[in-house]
Amino acid sequence: MKWKITGYVAFTFLGYFTIGLALAILPVFVARDLGYSTMVAGIVISMQYVTTFLCRGYAGGIVDKKGPKPAVVQGMTGFTISGVLLLAVHLLSGHPVLCLAVLACTRLVTGFGEGLVGASPINWAILATGEEHTARAISFNGIASYGALAIGAPCGVIIQRHFGLGAVGLLIAAIGLLGLIYAKSKPALKGRSGGERHPFIKVLRQVAPYGICMGLGGLGFGGISTFITLYYAYLHWEGAVLGLSVFSVLFIVGRLVFGGSINRYGGLRTAIACLSVETLGLLVLWQANTPHMALAGAGLAGLGFSLVFPAFGVEAVRLLPASNKGSALGAYSLFIDLSLGVTGPLIGAVAGHFGMRHIYAFAMLMVLSGLALAIGRYRRPEWSL
Repeated sequence: MKWKITGYVAFTFLGYFTIGLALAILPVFVARDLGYSTMVAGIVISMQYVTTFLCRGYAGGIVDKKGPKPAVVQGMTGFTISGVLLLAVHLLSGHPVLCLAVLACTRLVTGFGEGLVGASPINWAILATGEEHTARAISFNGIASYGALAIGAPCGVIIQRHFGLGAVGLLIAAIGLLGLIYAKSKPALKGRSGGERHPFIKVLRQVAPYGICMGLGGLGFGGISTFITLYYAYLHWEGAVLGLSVFSVLFIVGRLVFGGSINRYGGLRTAIACLSVETLGLLVLWQANTPHMALAGAGLAGLGFSLVFPAFGVEAVRLLPASNKGSALGAYSLFIDLSLGVTGPLIGAVAGHFGMRHIYAFAMLMVLSGLALAIGRYRRPEWSL
């Protein structure tokens, strides 16, 4: 059963590997090579999550009506186009304004790919294995996404350093095309459509309490993935990519070692424990005065964030009938998109007004807020929007 689920969440790995390839190099490219501010770099990088956010409902509708395969095919097409656009960014690097505009388009197309692929492989895996494997499918999907980021980020830096940004774009296009071919080879599955389908806005309101808590927890991840390279550069440290990789590796370890905690202790209790560890990790990262201490903080944050998404996700999805599972996962995933989308501008503004040294203090406070809300939800389950 594990291998069957893996065969579907492989689409998530391919999609997020393309995202990871650009993750660590684009903030530095915008700030250093094009000469724009840290806030501009954060805004441009976070533009990806605008279209991801907008496409979640669209993807959920496709999954509920036609099945996950069409959504994954469209998503992989988006990743292919984003690679071609990134090649154009490389060719236009001598013209900063035009280059930045094309880069913004690249991020929007990448967001389209992520929005269509994001939750669709989970649905595909659940349709293939049964609803009793929902927690495992969500967990494996997260391992695929963050594992892909852990591998993709250092690969992107190495490729860009030796072959240039254009080579990264070509590789992204090739991986997107590979995913497209693989998706077309998989069987088309469709869930039961006989039940009543709720409007997306109603689904969104039902999953919102869990999505808000998860989104606040996601600000820690967003702060590390988007700004750790600039944070290390500000402190004149080496090994920023290692920090992102340590975060992602311990994230995977957390899911593999503690993945059974959700079924054993419940989603909310697991999420509360995880957000507590993530808060501690961000505290260590904020107070770090050596690269090694920063690595420890990033690792703790990754370990803490490991089960936040599936823990809240299991609680959210069980609220909806089978005919709305695709929309439920899409609506729930909107909150991580929103979280990652506002991370760049928010933390960029914090860096601009209070200094780069305080960005992880801000992220810690946001995660702590999510922890407080999760505890409130645990004590008062009737809380809703």
